[in-house]
Amino acid sequence: MIRNIYKRVAAGAALFTFELLFVWLLFLVCIVTFLYIGAELLQGDTLGFDEAAFDFAASLGSPAMDSFIKFITFFASQQFLIPAGLILIAYFLFVRKHRWYSLKVPVVALGSISLNLILKYFFDRERPMEPLVKASGLSFPSGHSMMAASFYGLIIYLVWQNVESKALKYTLTVLLLTFAFLIGFSRIYLRVHYATDVVAGFAAGFLWVIIGIGALRRIERYSKKEITPVLEDDPVVK
Repeated sequence: MIRNIYKRVAAGAALFTFELLFVWLLFLVCIVTFLYIGAELLQGDTLGFDEAAFDFAASLGSPAMDSFIKFITFFASQQFLIPAGLILIAYFLFVRKHRWYSLKVPVVALGSISLNLILKYFFDRERPMEPLVKASGLSFPSGHSMMAASFYGLIIYLVWQNVESKALKYTLTVLLLTFAFLIGFSRIYLRVHYATDVVAGFAAGFLWVIIGIGALRRIERYSKKEITPVLEDDPVVK
């Protein structure tokens, strides 16, 4: 019995350590990637990666691919993300009754939108010429990519927190990441963003998810520590 408990604790500790190391590695990679691309843009350097990505996307062009890409890119648009976010908030408020999860959704979403607008105006990069669909605003970083990383990154976090089956957990994570990356590719295919816009958007989006969730988890733990002693001393509660 004691041996089984020890094995479970050891396995849990190893998994926690792996997850923590992965999050820190992702955090560092995102920072380095965004800073490198941002520095290259501020220096006015031309990045061959952008043209190579356009050429690759053009080689896949077809009417069927056009329809598929336009379908995929919709899932990081305001028309989809706003109602999807509201549904998530309502689910955690009224069904699961987990107010901290319901708070994470607007914090991640609104923070990502605000950060994206600030970064766009700071770098002031024009969009590519001859886009396949109409697009307005500045180019760097890609708003669709940043919102995809933020929103679907948050969904991945919720999956890891709530799904018990390891097989299902890993499967959903891979599917969500693949879907988010397809959204990023769709912006290159439609020529509304450079590849560097997309990569920087993913980096900034995942960064914001890590920072936002980490900050909210600290606040959640602090609030529970502060509230619990008050409840224990309250004669009405007793």
